[in-house]
Amino acid sequence: MIRVIIAGASGWVGKALVAAVHEAPDLALVAGVARSAAGRDAGEVAGIGPIGVKIVPDVDTALAMKADVLVDYTKPNAVKEHALKAIAAGCHVVIGTSGLGAEDYAEIDDAAEGRGVGVIAAGNFSITATLMKRFALEAAKYVPDVEIIDFASAQKPDVPSGTARELAETLSFERQHPTSRPVDELTGIRETRGGAIGLSTPVQVHSVRMPGYLLSCEVLFGLDGERLALRHDAGSSAAPYVGGTLLAVRKVAEKPGLRRGLDSIMD
Repeated sequence: MIRVIIAGASGWVGKALVAAVHEAPDLALVAGVARSAAGRDAGEVAGIGPIGVKIVPDVDTALAMKADVLVDYTKPNAVKEHALKAIAAGCHVVIGTSGLGAEDYAEIDDAAEGRGVGVIAAGNFSITATLMKRFALEAAKYVPDVEIIDFASAQKPDVPSGTARELAETLSFERQHPTSRPVDELTGIRETRGGAIGLSTPVQVHSVRMPGYLLSCEVLFGLDGERLALRHDAGSSAAPYVGGTLLAVRKVAEKPGLRRGLDSIMD
């Protein structure tokens, strides 16, 4: 039985995960973390009725209950601290929160390697978003010019989304050198060309934040006389993220250190 803590248990994905973990025969929910719902039964908050598991106000309190895996769907400004605390406690970590950068993940990887625990982080745990990433990486072998457009609601606080950021960082290691004119050679307002993301050959990412959008990510490839567009659109349900997250919970202990993307554990 894998003992699980869900940080962000009162959130959109968190509530769906509480129900899924409770129903899974090989998983046991030991605590939920949500400051606003502290003291309440996690099942009641998730809408499935009492399950005898309380929500606690912070990760420190939850980690004192001796869990195997911390699942984090909280906020970008909190997830890194949560992950490092869990690692220090010898607890594996699954990160579904977006907003961390390459330097943050490098620090988490070093800590996890040193402690001998596993971490799996994904900008998007859905199967179809993972397939978009896989297809984009294949296309990048043959098409040098690629850019990403990231769509989300007007209230989403982080730019770009975790899906777009993870995709850009991964593509930067696979893509060829672009034929488009370098941004530093352009005139006018250079910021309109988006942000360059990636450690090797960066990818331009454009974030759109407007009412009417939920979450979408579009990868554009261009050659002379032709173009290819790959797009993932999220629906209004948290269900697509649950299956991938539970797969990560079951596999995170198999290898110490950080693995990024659901594709890193898919056969």
